[in-house]
Amino acid sequence: MRLGVGAALVEGKLVPGDVDIADGQVAGVGLASANGNGIAAPGFVDLQVNGFAGVDFFSADAEGYRKAGEALLECGVTAYQPTFITSPEDELTAALHEVPQNGSAPHIIGAHLEGPFIAPERLGTHPAESRRDPDCDLLERLLAAGPVSHVTLAPELHGAYELMELLRQRGVTVSCGHSNATAAEAREAFARGAKTVTHIFNAMRPFAAREPGLAGAALFSPDVVVQVILDGVHLADDTARLVWQAAPGRVALVTDAIAAAGAGDGSYTLAGVDFDVENGVARRADRVLAGSTVPMIEAVRNLVALGAPVDAALSAATEVPARIAARPDLARLQPGSRADVVVLDDSLEVVRVLVGGEDAVG
Repeated sequence: MRLGVGAALVEGKLVPGDVDIADGQVAGVGLASANGNGIAAPGFVDLQVNGFAGVDFFSADAEGYRKAGEALLECGVTAYQPTFITSPEDELTAALHEVPQNGSAPHIIGAHLEGPFIAPERLGTHPAESRRDPDCDLLERLLAAGPVSHVTLAPELHGAYELMELLRQRGVTVSCGHSNATAAEAREAFARGAKTVTHIFNAMRPFAAREPGLAGAALFSPDVVVQVILDGVHLADDTARLVWQAAPGRVALVTDAIAAAGAGDGSYTLAGVDFDVENGVARRADRVLAGSTVPMIEAVRNLVALGAPVDAALSAATEVPARIAARPDLARLQPGSRADVVVLDDSLEVVRVLVGGEDAVG
């Protein structure tokens, strides 16, 4: 089956020509085509999704995951991590029990625990009463409760290195975030296996002339991938451009999407935290940001609007987050790879999505 496109994103570069799909896999790329239109890219990979289409994953059942998954597919997302913010242990455990593990579409990589081992000074919208100091026994119980694939923690906390070693042994990605770490503390965390930073510049020590903090250390470290929320709210445009220019090939788009994403303005909850969405911006009553409503395809378009080449912007939504997740089987578009594909028109609108070679959208 030919897709009828004019180019495809292959290993981070746009390769002219059509794409052929057979038996659920990519059979060929760069194929001669007289009138191909649009771009084929690997399905998007979103590492931080709290909810979508009116569904808060923290309280979602199988039907909720199905509903949110269908809406995510319409935005080009074929793999994602349902994300759970800092909460009481029993509630986190219950949420982890509900994470589907049955090969659903879009594919669930595993759960992202954003907390509870975060800095009291950098809570963001996380409830202070549920924050915890590093506790290996608690972490073990959470890991046993469900398919945890990614943990955000504050590396400067006493005992954080023990958590990081435990996570490394279990093959769980460690991300530094919601942290008051100095640059020196951040560099030590990177040396101990933390390989990415959660929503850079948000909920972390501000960059300063004599103390660049976690953000500065991450931008300077060539092996560290930085995650950005590109919704026009979490980062000023010039800040986003600075990140892009300082970390070429090391920027991963994440949405930090909440239940309001794809559902519109109104009142919602995020793991029991009440917030309102007005003009697409989510805030608690005290005006603290409470996630984002940006879909991944819009984040890609925002990055292009800031000056990024189309191939690099698409890589930031595909290959780079798959690299963070240590999932080389995801976000690949070359012969033999699984045919999870998003087809975009020349305006970067989603026109078709395939999962395992089968049409899911379009």
